[in-house]
Amino acid sequence: MDALRLDGVVKRFGDFTAVDDLSFAVAPGEVFGFLGGNGAGKTTSLRMVLDILRPDRGSIAVLGKPPGRQASARLGFLPEERGLYRSMTAIDTIVYFGRLKGMTPPDAKREGLTLLDRFGLGAFAKTTVDKLSKGMAQKVQLATAVVNKPDLLILDEPFSGLDPVNQGLLEQEILAAAKHGAAVVFSTHVMQHAERLCDRLLFLAHGRKQFEGTQDGARGTLPVGLTLVALQSPMSLPGVERAKEIGAVDADGWRAWDVRLAPGGDPGDLLRHCTAHGFALRRFEQHRASMHDVFLHIVGSAESRQ
Repeated sequence: MDALRLDGVVKRFGDFTAVDDLSFAVAPGEVFGFLGGNGAGKTTSLRMVLDILRPDRGSIAVLGKPPGRQASARLGFLPEERGLYRSMTAIDTIVYFGRLKGMTPPDAKREGLTLLDRFGLGAFAKTTVDKLSKGMAQKVQLATAVVNKPDLLILDEPFSGLDPVNQGLLEQEILAAAKHGAAVVFSTHVMQHAERLCDRLLFLAHGRKQFEGTQDGARGTLPVGLTLVALQSPMSLPGVERAKEIGAVDADGWRAWDVRLAPGGDPGDLLRHCTAHGFALRRFEQHRASMHDVFLHIVGSAESRQ
């Protein structure tokens, strides 16, 4: 059973379509990146999953059931807009959220203290939130999301405002949750986190899905780039769309070239051709596209079509 499934979901606000025919599924134990720029429809989609909003069309299944309170005991959520009761202590805050998710007070307190120790806040369990630093309060907020050891963990722009140390802590918690079988869905527009964490990802623009699949699949939407050092121009080689000379390497005539293959071009096929036909190479290096490059390609192209 999928931990989360959306089928043909549409959400409109008046004449504006915020989410347009969106379908995807997330399996247990999977880290799923829900990626897009500001205003892409990410938060609206997650609010429908959480039953804060209702779709105008389509269906949503959360842990095999329609969104609602029946799933709350197995659900964890870290909102983009952080909010804690400032007069409550750290441990009371975590216990409160644990009880909202169906935990008994002793169980919530025991797990809350364990989390505070793991997050380096054991000595601040009885400190009120207004006396904590921003980073400490964000750790408490994270603890409220995972106190019930959720089967589905939803994180909306979770890295926003976190310093590098706390970003690393959150990444560890995401990977640990997935390792223990939870499905993790996190929305972000910061591609470095997605690149480090995601098993699969979805790119969203103007409420519509532009791509869903693995990181390698996403990179495959970009033309392959190579750096070659050769004695002659690679432009005549099969599958080469562009070859730009970078400069001379030495006095023997070797020159460096920035090469782009045509869509669908295979660098392995190109290398085999060079070997079989005596095209002399001193260097053959394939460029690995970053998720930032992929984001600009997929989302940027979609936005330019609007």
